[in-house]
Amino acid sequence: MVCTAFDAYSAVLFLPDADVEGCRLQESFSLGDDIAKDSVILAGKGLVGWIIRNQQPLIVDNFDQHTRLGYYKNDEEAHIKAFIGCPLSSGGALCVDSKRQYSFTPKDYKLLQLFAEMISQLQVRQGRQESMVDIPRYFAELGVIHDLRAQYKRWSQYIRNFLQTTLNAVGFEYAAFASVHEPGVSYLVESESSDLLLTGDAPLVLPMGSGIAGWVFRNDQPVIAEGMEGAPAAVLFGKLPDMPDFQAVMCLPILINKSTRAVLCLAQTSPRQIDETLRSFVNQAVDSLSLYLENLYLRTRLRNLLPQAEVHADIRADAPHREV
Repeated sequence: MVCTAFDAYSAVLFLPDADVEGCRLQESFSLGDDIAKDSVILAGKGLVGWIIRNQQPLIVDNFDQHTRLGYYKNDEEAHIKAFIGCPLSSGGALCVDSKRQYSFTPKDYKLLQLFAEMISQLQVRQGRQESMVDIPRYFAELGVIHDLRAQYKRWSQYIRNFLQTTLNAVGFEYAAFASVHEPGVSYLVESESSDLLLTGDAPLVLPMGSGIAGWVFRNDQPVIAEGMEGAPAAVLFGKLPDMPDFQAVMCLPILINKSTRAVLCLAQTSPRQIDETLRSFVNQAVDSLSLYLENLYLRTRLRNLLPQAEVHADIRADAPHREV
């Protein structure tokens, strides 16, 4: 799944192993057959070892053959042209490589970091012997979410597909995106996965005090409720007609410039367990959405500033020349 998300040649996961000094290769996928399955990386040795020792990410656009990767056999490493790796908070490293130069960008590292955070959460789950059956789907859907930014340039298309992709992964019945309308006064529901509130393209404007979403806007904190059979319905946006009686809900703040500017809401009509891995996936999906909105915000600001820059340039061009 990681290889597919990055269009990479190989992906490898190294984790600490009590039986050896350093980190052992735990999982790998490659388009070739030359991954050394018994690889052990010592801290500080090669690119992967540097990541493990320094707990810092590393992006290599043009691979230097004097620096070894350490997880290939035969001469396959000589064909690698680009590399990106991310440390795990629990120890070890997640890395991908490519046979094409300049294959990876800082945005790719952000996605790789999301995968690494999920793996760290999985290690906690394994300690509790919890089921891991949902993990492959989460990995796949994170890759899909990452690709949405390139596929959909229009915001309305992007957010609609983001909501549907997230629902496909987590299995909730309903998703909605709300954003600030007038700071401290109101917010609006912009998009939803099914037509419960919105008709046509017009958003629904609500007072900032309405429902769970309003609470999240005001307090900058998520609300996650698993629900209980027979409990009162969770009111996402206040008392509105024709809304189902939701039980399990997840409402997470989306930060732009360190301020809550939007809320992602997920809900279903029956109670359900919301485990750590599901929470981790949704948090990482929100991080991806926040990054998209940050970029959108910066592009909008730039477009607004460009006319001023042109006027300034015209004034300078028309100004009389002074002789010294």
